[in-house]
Amino acid sequence: MNWDLLGHAWAVDMLREHVAKGSLRHAYLFTGPQGVGRRTLALRLAQAINCPQPPAPGEPCRSCRTCTQIETMQHPDLAIVQADTEGGTLKVEQVRELQRSLALTPYAARYRVAILLRFEQAHPSASNALLKTLEEPAPQVVLVVTAESAEALLPTIVSRCEVLRLRPSPVEEVSRALQASRGLEPDRASLLAHIAGGRVGYALRLSEAPELLEQRNAWLDDHRRLLAASRVERFAYVKEITDEKDKDVMRRDLNLRLSFWLSLWRDVLLRAAGASAPLTNPDREGDIQLLVERIDLLEAHRIVAAIERTQDLLDRNVNTRLATEVLLLDLPRMP
Repeated sequence: MNWDLLGHAWAVDMLREHVAKGSLRHAYLFTGPQGVGRRTLALRLAQAINCPQPPAPGEPCRSCRTCTQIETMQHPDLAIVQADTEGGTLKVEQVRELQRSLALTPYAARYRVAILLRFEQAHPSASNALLKTLEEPAPQVVLVVTAESAEALLPTIVSRCEVLRLRPSPVEEVSRALQASRGLEPDRASLLAHIAGGRVGYALRLSEAPELLEQRNAWLDDHRRLLAASRVERFAYVKEITDEKDKDVMRRDLNLRLSFWLSLWRDVLLRAAGASAPLTNPDREGDIQLLVERIDLLEAHRIVAAIERTQDLLDRNVNTRLATEVLLLDLPRMP
């Protein structure tokens, strides 16, 4: 059994053994790229810890009231802490509120489980507050922290957690899983697995929300048009996409847009270098090949670096419009 998860069998085996042998750590850190399955694994661990009728040691039934409530993140002894929005900041007040709840004895289960999602978004004061909880763990409490990488967190936090580094699964494995679990046609399952880069959670999300795939296609079409656009047209495009009144939504969408553009240029880079790795955007192979014919390896490297630099600047809350205009000036013009 793999806790009904796609991939990460080694992590499930380790955690199952901790639960079965009563050797739970007081804190775990699950790292890996967004969409790799960190939250789902954390919820499965919470189920395994608290399931009142496990079919086997360390194995949640996933059908009892406790497991069902944890699955929907509604259990009274489960706390989910995260920034209000993706790309937002996890605040110290949220950690302090969590600390007050963890001081109470479990209400209905054996353990109180707290899952702190995307903790790389935590304010420094929130990180320091969590450190105090990790240094003085309460009995019958298990903390699970998720982040893109351990390096994004305070070393003192990492050192007090059992670290599990989750990695994307092979694209072919994800494709087969989508066909088996979602009934997708092989071609569509393969496309979603490639776009997700082997990140099972993201692939499942794409399969359940076709509008995300439509948005990705629209943004890649925009990119193609911009390569042939004049400077005036590029500036007009930046004005249009940065005039959104809700700045958090604008920044989130812009960052996602740049991520799709970056994935395309990384495909160009792979092809230009003659690498055999699978493309992230196999449905855009024509565009990729055209760019490879007109752009050399050094130029592809430069563009990838420019997009990554822009994403880093946006994370630092620089002037969004200016940073995006500079990026579009860096893109080559290809009539």
